[in-house]
Amino acid sequence: MDTEKTSSDDESDAKQHVTVHWFRHGLRLHDNPALIEGLKGCKEFYPVFILDGHVAGVSTAAFPRMQFLFETLTDLDNNLKVFGTRLYFLRGDPVEVFDHLIKEWGVTCVTFEQDPEPIWQDRDIQVKELCQRQGVECIEKVSHTLWDPHVIIEENGGSPPLTYAAFNQVVEIVGLPEKPAPNPDFHGICLPVETEHDQKYGIPSLSSLGVEPESKEQASPCCRYLGGETKALKLLLSRLENEKKAFALDLSLPNQLYPDLVGMPMSLSPHLRFGSLSIRKFFWALRCSYAQVHPNSPIPASITSQLVWREYFYCMSVNNPKYNRMEGNPICLKINWYNDDEKFKCWKEGRTGFPWIDACMRQLVQEGWIHHVCRHAVSCFLTRGDLWIDWQKGLEVFDRYLLDADWSVCAGSWMWVSSSAFEKVLQCPRCMCPVRYGRRMDPTGKYIRRYIPELKDMPMLYLCEPWKAPLKVQEEANCVIGIDYPAPMVDHKEASKECKEKMERIKSLCKGVPHIAPTNETEVLSYMRLGKNPGESMEESLHETCSHLSSVSL
Repeated sequence: MDTEKTSSDDESDAKQHVTVHWFRHGLRLHDNPALIEGLKGCKEFYPVFILDGHVAGVSTAAFPRMQFLFETLTDLDNNLKVFGTRLYFLRGDPVEVFDHLIKEWGVTCVTFEQDPEPIWQDRDIQVKELCQRQGVECIEKVSHTLWDPHVIIEENGGSPPLTYAAFNQVVEIVGLPEKPAPNPDFHGICLPVETEHDQKYGIPSLSSLGVEPESKEQASPCCRYLGGETKALKLLLSRLENEKKAFALDLSLPNQLYPDLVGMPMSLSPHLRFGSLSIRKFFWALRCSYAQVHPNSPIPASITSQLVWREYFYCMSVNNPKYNRMEGNPICLKINWYNDDEKFKCWKEGRTGFPWIDACMRQLVQEGWIHHVCRHAVSCFLTRGDLWIDWQKGLEVFDRYLLDADWSVCAGSWMWVSSSAFEKVLQCPRCMCPVRYGRRMDPTGKYIRRYIPELKDMPMLYLCEPWKAPLKVQEEANCVIGIDYPAPMVDHKEASKECKEKMERIKSLCKGVPHIAPTNETEVLSYMRLGKNPGESMEESLHETCSHLSSVSL
């Protein structure tokens, strides 16, 4: 006797896949299109993270970034528990791990988020080839970036747009990014969890991996970013409230003009770097928030410009495996930088004798994060501004300590600020003055006093240039320059003049070299997040922060 097949029977028959979702970046459940796709037709599901010594940048990471990553993984595991499953933490070469899982679990489908940077391509290609040999379906989806960089490059005629302005023209043609995907639905899917899951697949402690703080300040920092999707989404809500207040005043990027360097951590960049927050969710949330405040107005590009800068650097790096190096990098100038290990060590350890620079570097090493105005200051000081030391050495320090150290963005930023990518605006007769810039960004001195306790009693008049304080003032502040705190390692006026002359000679020899370039000074201010005071011209804003060599402030 024939029986009718019910819709539930059809649904059961359609669910044939044993699916593994491979978390690398994209350490979240919200807006995860590869995960969503993998759950379609899935009868059994396993979420995995594979520690291979390189994933998510662990090969170069110091304690702060490793701590953030493992907090993010723990939060992901806790969020998966809500649905009745767990994160499987595995170790080894991904090809070998997947070869084993295909046999042990009967895996028929592997899904993951696209990692577009060239450093990940060999790994992903090898896993895809394994899946093809084994007859396993492999699904890769774009969600770590707003747009697929390969689409941008194709639309631009096969090469990446060399300027930020050109990049924006291309994305206007491509159209707005896709909106976030819905949250995953695990209903009706088998989610195996072994009784001894923690023993076999649990997330290990950092100490068991030999990862320890380098100092007591790193172990107990003044401010600390907490990792995880849960924290990221809460932080996003707080950030949007601040943005709405700014939108109501016809401002964007409210922490741009005078950054709150001593406030609670508000940046979302560490979460974007690990994918605990979707960049598409952030992008569309900003646009929605602006529309709520100004329902009848067009949405200005400025409110999402920093997210688009990130896309620009990703796009520039996609087909350039030497993007983070000087040699072999077709867009980078070959500059004969100085090799001075002692000066480099002083810069890295925050002992340059310039309090603003030293405060930035000490915060970086202790906490794993500094505001972008701080990054620009220390990068310029190390390279074309004062020390003329190779930007690659600075990149290695950022890549070790920054929570949001991103292969594409970090290298692109260093090339940009050091003028190695041959841009034209920052090679004007100005460089960032470590005194004047510090005064503008830390007008109360709270930031410098926090990270340089030697100067906590130094009067504000001398805080950014304590070597100018009379000896009696230094003694009363319990900080004698040259004894309790170092004297300036260079004469900024002379050092910056020498650097400028070197850069001018390089410019004359390298005309016509392809380069990442700002189009105009407006773009410089946007990238450097300087902004303008009310009624202040673009020229005045740059002059306030930078120094004419003929009238440098010391």
